[in-house]
Amino acid sequence: MEKRLFLDLSYEELAEELKALGEPAYRTQQVWEWVWRKLCPDFSAMTNLPLSLREELSRRFSLDPFTVLAKECDEEGTEKVLLSLPDGASVEAVLIREEDRNTVCISTQVGCPVGCSFCATGQMGFVRNLTAGEIAGQVLYFAKVLEAQGKRVTHVVVMGMGEPFLNYEATLKALNNLNDKRGFNLGARRITVSTIGVVPAILRFAQEEKQYNLAISLHAPEDELRRKLVPLAERWPISQVLSAAEAYILATGRRVTFEYVLLCGVNDALKHARALAALLRGKLVHVNLIPFNPAPGLPFFPPDEGQIELFRRELLAHGIDVTVRRSRGIKIQAGCGQLRSRVFREK
Repeated sequence: MEKRLFLDLSYEELAEELKALGEPAYRTQQVWEWVWRKLCPDFSAMTNLPLSLREELSRRFSLDPFTVLAKECDEEGTEKVLLSLPDGASVEAVLIREEDRNTVCISTQVGCPVGCSFCATGQMGFVRNLTAGEIAGQVLYFAKVLEAQGKRVTHVVVMGMGEPFLNYEATLKALNNLNDKRGFNLGARRITVSTIGVVPAILRFAQEEKQYNLAISLHAPEDELRRKLVPLAERWPISQVLSAAEAYILATGRRVTFEYVLLCGVNDALKHARALAALLRGKLVHVNLIPFNPAPGLPFFPPDEGQIELFRRELLAHGIDVTVRRSRGIKIQAGCGQLRSRVFREK
């Protein structure tokens, strides 16, 4: 029998599996806690389960889908890993350590079909979707790293390789498992999903009755430039993306973050800031300015500090709530797809 990945199961699916094995209902919570709360690496260590059940679970399921291909850490504590899957595919995940939080950035696809011109992952093409367990497993990997240091994951951002809303079912299942109070119990408000603007999925996300945060990668204030930077924008113009964001705000009462990667000489002029402000003025939104994280082979550079500050002030002057995300992990190529690109270049 080929083993299945245990992390692909929801709580309800686990209950059905155990019921089919003739186990009492309370075993579901016991097994779930071992995996999602205690981060148990092996079924054999689940000591309050009968030996026969531990052996059966070991025969049917694998707990850890990953082999570490590469790992790097900088002096600020940002740690990036390249994780290999049983079929030979590989994905990146990043742990960002700060004073009061430990944020894990996770991937949802191997490669990415969006093809953003400034993104290392976008240049790889698309290989396949990750399963729910492969997505959530990235968080559990770093949860074990932090547990050994007496710490825990405080936030998750779905901003790694891939477009999460083009792998909607698996992404939401992974997040729901991480959010489940019976196990990992990470609060929904500590989870952010970033999309390039997949309009039908944003509208669906608005109806999920969860308090997950939504971030939309805009990167340009007008369609012609946005299509050059984000080819998938051909399908959903800015007007449709903004309408979907409004629907999300109306349904949830939650603020939407618009991410804007600043590219020197491309989208960082004051005219771009004014146009962006005109699009967003009066809406329940926040703008996160992201200076470009340089990557080998990509013909872009971040603006200098002065230009970034001018852009920020222009948005503020027009009443737009804005922050600048300071890049972390530049020395270890922690930008999306960069470690994977380097490792495979060197092979």
